[in-house]
Amino acid sequence: MDFKLAVIPGDGIGPEIVAQALKVLERVGSVFGHNFSIKELLAGGCAIDAVGEPLPEETLRECKNSDAVLLGAVGGVKWDNLPGDKRPEKALLGLRGELGLYANLRPAVVYEELKDACLIKTMDTSDNIDIMVVRELTGGIYFGERGRKMTEDMGELAFDTEVYTTLEIERIARMAFDIARKRKSKVTSVDKANILESSRLWREVVEKVAKDYPDVELNHLYVDNAAMQLIRDPSQFDVIVTTNMFGDILSDEASMITGSIGMLPSASLAEGNFGLYEPIHGSAPDIAGQDKANPLATILSVAMMLRYSFNLSKEADAVEKAVEKALKEGYRTGDIMSPGKILVGTEKMGDIIAGLIE
Repeated sequence: MDFKLAVIPGDGIGPEIVAQALKVLERVGSVFGHNFSIKELLAGGCAIDAVGEPLPEETLRECKNSDAVLLGAVGGVKWDNLPGDKRPEKALLGLRGELGLYANLRPAVVYEELKDACLIKTMDTSDNIDIMVVRELTGGIYFGERGRKMTEDMGELAFDTEVYTTLEIERIARMAFDIARKRKSKVTSVDKANILESSRLWREVVEKVAKDYPDVELNHLYVDNAAMQLIRDPSQFDVIVTTNMFGDILSDEASMITGSIGMLPSASLAEGNFGLYEPIHGSAPDIAGQDKANPLATILSVAMMLRYSFNLSKEADAVEKAVEKALKEGYRTGDIMSPGKILVGTEKMGDIIAGLIE
């Protein structure tokens, strides 16, 4: 089969980790008889340097004409002082909005081989921990009205508005329930309904959707309690569905349970099969070009792309099994290194995973 893939390496370690993911994807194509046509594009800080805009029109056009998008990372201290609408991160919001990417899936899995790498030493990791955070991606405070104005006696005032509609909540809730049916049939909806009116609507709509899924258990948590419960007992969770901002925070918290943010992939999905796939970590400019970055999150993002956009479950399983086997054989990048294991760099890890695809 033939697939058209838009690739945005981005900034910092982005080009390094994307190169390893594409190496693995090429191996998948060779083993399973697929052709992946690659178009490399600019976005983020490198696009600002090249053309003066974080998200060039050509990039957006090519992404819309592709079957999926693979993104590395954007941003860095070099561009931190630019105005908000010119910062590299504006490219991410632009892609999400223009491509209709309303659902962000962030799995957090504690691999047996990495339990010792968990930074929360008091947490019980003996239970199987496999969480899917389903984050609404195109609504909420990141897309609501914002601005600044002067007050009469308190100086400047800045505001950002949390806004949600029934449609936005319903479609993300249905995705969460559909995913839960294929897992442990449990959904935890996270909100702040004791304070926020937008959260009250959120809870009402989620409960209405739940009536169509009588086989799936639903419970609610306020976001502050959810943050505590993730540390206290992460094994209690299956699928977590929540708003844009809460999902941004909770999914990063969940990454620390896994042992490293370098292990966490993500998928941002539109209606149908189209999606954008990226690791959840940043551009890490402090280690860029040093062959130190962990490419596993990006490689696992490719596995999600194979499964969700290309409907190639067998191929996705092969990538995930290759990652598990490499970890079992003791290979580690610096962020997940422990005594007695084999330290490898970014490129070597990519070679190892590609070689284990079968």
